[in-house]
Amino acid sequence: MSLRPRPVPAVPAATARIARAAFPKGCLAIRLRDELGVIFTDERFVEGFPAKGGPGLSPGMLALVSVLQFAEGLSDRQAADAVRGRIDWKYALGLELDDAGFDFSVLSEFRDRLIAGGLEQVVLEAVLERCTQAGLLRAGGRQRTDCTHVLAAVRLLNRLEFLGETLRAALEALAVAAPDWLAVTVSPAWIDRYGTRIDAYRFPKGEQARRRWAATVGQDGFALLEAVHAGDAPVWLRQLPAVQVLRLAWIQQFHRDHQGVRLRQADDLPPGHLRLASPYDVEARYGLKRGLGWCGYKVHLSETCEEDLPHLVTAVATTGACTDDSLVLEGVHERLQERGLSPAQHLVDAGYTSAAALVSARTGHGIELIGPVKDNNSGQARGALSQTAFTINWTHRQAICPQGATSIVWADKTASMGYISVRFAAADCTPCPLRQACTRSAHPRYGRSLTLLPQPLHQALAQRRAEQATPAWKAIYNLRAGIEATHSQAVRLLGMRRTRYRGLAKTGLGHVLTATALNLIRLDAWLQNQHPGKPATARRTTRLMRLAHAYGLAA
Repeated sequence: MSLRPRPVPAVPAATARIARAAFPKGCLAIRLRDELGVIFTDERFVEGFPAKGGPGLSPGMLALVSVLQFAEGLSDRQAADAVRGRIDWKYALGLELDDAGFDFSVLSEFRDRLIAGGLEQVVLEAVLERCTQAGLLRAGGRQRTDCTHVLAAVRLLNRLEFLGETLRAALEALAVAAPDWLAVTVSPAWIDRYGTRIDAYRFPKGEQARRRWAATVGQDGFALLEAVHAGDAPVWLRQLPAVQVLRLAWIQQFHRDHQGVRLRQADDLPPGHLRLASPYDVEARYGLKRGLGWCGYKVHLSETCEEDLPHLVTAVATTGACTDDSLVLEGVHERLQERGLSPAQHLVDAGYTSAAALVSARTGHGIELIGPVKDNNSGQARGALSQTAFTINWTHRQAICPQGATSIVWADKTASMGYISVRFAAADCTPCPLRQACTRSAHPRYGRSLTLLPQPLHQALAQRRAEQATPAWKAIYNLRAGIEATHSQAVRLLGMRRTRYRGLAKTGLGHVLTATALNLIRLDAWLQNQHPGKPATARRTTRLMRLAHAYGLAA
C-alpha cells in the first residue's frame, strides 16, 4: 500500500449546511476545523509508506480520526462508526454526507504503520506547529514536567498466578500452533492444572503446600521446554513467543540442579526492570513509588505554563515502570530543542534533579532547571562544621578549613568514581580546638576529609541548596504543581491511567494521541473564551462566591 499525498478537501456545501443546522453553537470537531483549519496533511506521513503499491486511505484523515477517537474515548469500531454516521466528524474530515467511511481495522493498521515508520510523534508535532503559527505557542518562558503511573492492559498477578498463567499461555499457544504434537506430549494432570484460567484456580493453603505446588509447576514447565527442544520436535515450536516467554520466566523464577526444582528466594530474583510481570505483556514491569505499586509503565508529560497562552503539552515520553525519572530529562530537552520549543525555565520535582542535570540543562540546552535537590544529610553536614564552612580553591586544588589549615591531599577520582577526595593532615587536626565538632574519627592518625563533586557540579549543587530555601525561588517553583491538574484531566477525561494496548511502543503511541487530544480540547476551550467580556482563564465558581463578588462580600 503506497501513499499518494493529496490535499484535504474543503467541507462540502451540503455537509456544512446540515452541520450548522445540527450544531448552531458548534462543537469540538466543527470548531477545530473552523479555527485551526487542516492540521494533519498526508505529506507528514510519507516516510511511513512505500513508493509502490495501490493507493491507501489518507493518513492525514486517519490521524485526525485517531485523535478525535482518543478525545472521546471511543474504540476503533466506534470511531469508524462515527466517521460514517456523525455529521460533526464528516465536517471536520471534509467528507460528503454519503461517504461510507472505512473498516475499523484500518485504525489498528495505521497505528502499526506509525510505529514501524518511527512516526509516533508526528501527530503531536503537527498540532504544535499549527499552534506556533497561530501565535499560541512560543519558545522561552516556562514549562513543567512530571510523570504518573500507567496500568498495563493485563491483570495484576501474584507470583503463583504468574507461574501458572505463563505455563498455561504456552500450552494454549501450542494447542493452536501444533495440536497434533501437543496431544501426544501433554499429560492428563496438565489438563487438570492448566485447563482453566489460573485466576479461577484454588491454591492450596499454607506456605509449604504452596511451595510444593510451585515446584510442581516448575517441573511441568521444564518438561514442556525439554519436549519443545527435543530433536524430534519441530524446530519452529521453540520460536513461538509464548514458549520464549516461558523459557525466560523459568530462568528468572526457578533453580534446577541435582536437588531438583525449587523457587528462587526473593534476594535471588532478577532486578525489577528485568523481571517479567505478565506473560501477555513482556515489557510491563512492576513499579513501586512512594508506597504505590502497579504493573505497567510511566508517562512523562511536559507542558507550557504561561499566563497569557493556553497550557499545551509539548513533549511526551513513555518508559517502563522501573525507569528512573532523571534518565528521561535529557531526551525531553533534546525533543523540545528539535521542535524549537525549549523553555527558559523548566520546572520539575526532585525525581528529575541532580547536580549533573542542573549543569547539563544549562550548558547543553540553555535551560534553567527549577527543581529541589536533596540536602546533605551526612553526619559531617549535621555537625557544627559542614562542608560549606571550608573554602575550596579550585585553581590550586586545595581546601582551607575555618582554622586556616590547608589540605595536603587532593585526589581526583572523577574518571573512576566521579568525585574528588580531599584530606587534611593529622598534625593540623589533632590539636585543633574544633576537632570534636569537625570530625567523628577518634583515631589521632586521621584528619578531616572532604568528598567533592567536580567544580561545575559542586558549585551548581551548592547554589541550588542555598536558593531553594528563599521565598522567591519557592514562589516560582509553586507553578510546578499545575502539572498535577494536567495528569488529572488526562486520566479522568481521556482514560490515560490504563493503557489500551500491550507493549511499550503501542502504549507510547497511545500517550502521544492522548496528549494531542488533550491539546485540542484545551485549544477549543481557549478559543471559545477569546471574545470581549469573557476572561480567557474563566473558571467555574460556586453561587455563593459569585454572590460575594457581586455584593462586595468577599474578603
